[in-house]
Amino acid sequence: MIQESIRISIPSQKSEAVLGILRSVLERSKDDPSCLGCHIYGDLDEKNVLMLEGLWSTEEGLEHHLRSDEYRNLLLALELAVRRPEIRFNTISGSSGIETIEKARGQAR
Repeated sequence: MIQESIRISIPSQKSEAVLGILRSVLERSKDDPSCLGCHIYGDLDEKNVLMLEGLWSTEEGLEHHLRSDEYRNLLLALELAVRRPEIRFNTISGSSGIETIEKARGQAR
């Protein structure tokens, strides 16, 4: 799995336009079978900071996403940032849930 995350600080006068582009990317991503989830978040501490996160099952699916027209629009929107956007692609080899917390706290079911 690959986790994609983009954090962008945008000028307030451009926030609606950038949010529209992020929503377009999100909707297109959700239609892709290799997309396991995609979300947009706003930073509660910093006004006009948005984050797009996606989780991809395959590298091929992610690459298809990165070559899409919607993603090209996202790259153009990143140029509006007031500071350099934070872009990360993290490879995830495994995951767990509440059982990790229960194990660490000695509460295994």
